[in-house]
Amino acid sequence: MHRLPALLPDGVARRADVVRESSASSVVRWLRRGDLVQLHPGVLVLPDRTGEWAIRSRAAFLWAGGPLSHLSALIALGMAEPQGGPVHVTVPYARSPERQPGVVAHRTTRSPVTVRCGAVDVVEPARSVVDAWAWAHSPGRNARSPQEAAAVRQALIEGARRRAVRLAALRRESDRRARHPGRRALVELLDLVAGGCQSELEIWGALEVLPGPPVVPAPVRQHELRLGNGRRVHLDAAWPGARVAVELDGAAFHGSREQRERDLRRDTELAALGWVVLRFSYARLMTDPEGCRREIVAVLLARLGR
Repeated sequence: MHRLPALLPDGVARRADVVRESSASSVVRWLRRGDLVQLHPGVLVLPDRTGEWAIRSRAAFLWAGGPLSHLSALIALGMAEPQGGPVHVTVPYARSPERQPGVVAHRTTRSPVTVRCGAVDVVEPARSVVDAWAWAHSPGRNARSPQEAAAVRQALIEGARRRAVRLAALRRESDRRARHPGRRALVELLDLVAGGCQSELEIWGALEVLPGPPVVPAPVRQHELRLGNGRRVHLDAAWPGARVAVELDGAAFHGSREQRERDLRRDTELAALGWVVLRFSYARLMTDPEGCRREIVAVLLARLGR
């Protein structure tokens, strides 16, 4: 008597492997009784685990014989959260795999570089980001375009901040496909991230709030400064010549009492060094960006003696 969890310790396996450890007739019987599910041709899954993203992605990988790619690769790499959409794999262009529910098989003439993530191979981060970006900006082919565009954008920003993917590699990959969907928006985002933006809030600030030439000098984003106690801090935006800093407080990160206390102590330490810190709440930034900008300009002009 075979225990199925022992035959499928990871919840998913190739049918041929299960047959080898048991028998073909046993597999047929288990499938008829619903003890096993054939999620894709030649791939068996325990029925109570068919909804798990890790199981679905492993099943797609085993069926396709090709690496996870696009947004699925970013999820496997820890750069994005699991999504409710299909699993993406990439296969050689010469192959034309039969359509499978819950799987998008992309064909390519350029063999991808892959990395190993647990039990699956995935396309390396830079190509996965650009592939996912292009697919997310193809609404005619991708019904989940809006949701995936937001997920890939966040993956890029967080991945760059954590150095899970390098901006130079992303630019090279995008240049290889100079006409891919969403390229202009991708280049604009890469420029903002390269300029020091590390979150959507900082991008909003750079585009809608922070002033610059010709009214005042351009700010330095993520300006590093050593406090009197020796601790290094990074300022969201700074004008070192005027010793003016702007801090953009996120809705969640700066919402706790403990975080507010830390912010106030840091502002006091900066004031001891002659810095003026202008701190704007998330609600103020979203509802009155023009007013925030006017206040920053007024303080800068006064500090610059204009």
